[in-house]
Amino acid sequence: MEPKVGDKMKVSPQLTAQSDWIDGEVIDVEHNPFMGVVISIKDKLGRIFFGQSRFFVAL
Repeated sequence: MEPKVGDKMKVSPQLTAQSDWIDGEVIDVEHNPFMGVVISIKDKLGRIFFGQSRFFVAL
């Protein structure tokens, strides 16, 4: 299932360099011909994280 803007997701510490998974809301989904699906989320602190879909899981 492909995420949509407004969905809630968690992003992996591998991408964020944080100690835990970070929850956020999807703000953009891009179909990049080189990297595949790229997801951008915004957390409750206003930080934005983006990367390949393999680093994200749905809540």
